[in-house]
Amino acid sequence: MIFAFPLSLGGVDVLLKKNTRFILLYDFYQDLLTEKQKQYMTLYFEDDLSLGEIAEEFKISRQAVYEHIKRAETLLEDYEAKLQLLHKYEIRTKTFEEMLQLLEGHVEEECRTLAEKITLLKRLD
Repeated sequence: MIFAFPLSLGGVDVLLKKNTRFILLYDFYQDLLTEKQKQYMTLYFEDDLSLGEIAEEFKISRQAVYEHIKRAETLLEDYEAKLQLLHKYEIRTKTFEEMLQLLEGHVEEECRTLAEKITLLKRLD
């Protein structure tokens, strides 16, 4: 793995959060990466291949794979810092959930209509 954390539960949680973040960033910004970066990111994060397996497949060193992935991660973080698509998505998702919770239990027609519209907006993401 790229990240070196202790094998404690806390380290695993941090690793999972980091991997999840890069997967989400990749979903938003993959079209801004090179084809090679996309291949390495997909194999590493989505297909769960090791650096060694990717290196073997592309006939390059593990270090070269690591550097390509780190460079792509840095680019994804840079894009997010500038465009904030993931941040806005997370806020939007949380707000939709909070709005739906506020409407729960209300049976008036307007509340049902509003809940339907919120659900429709959520599906757009």
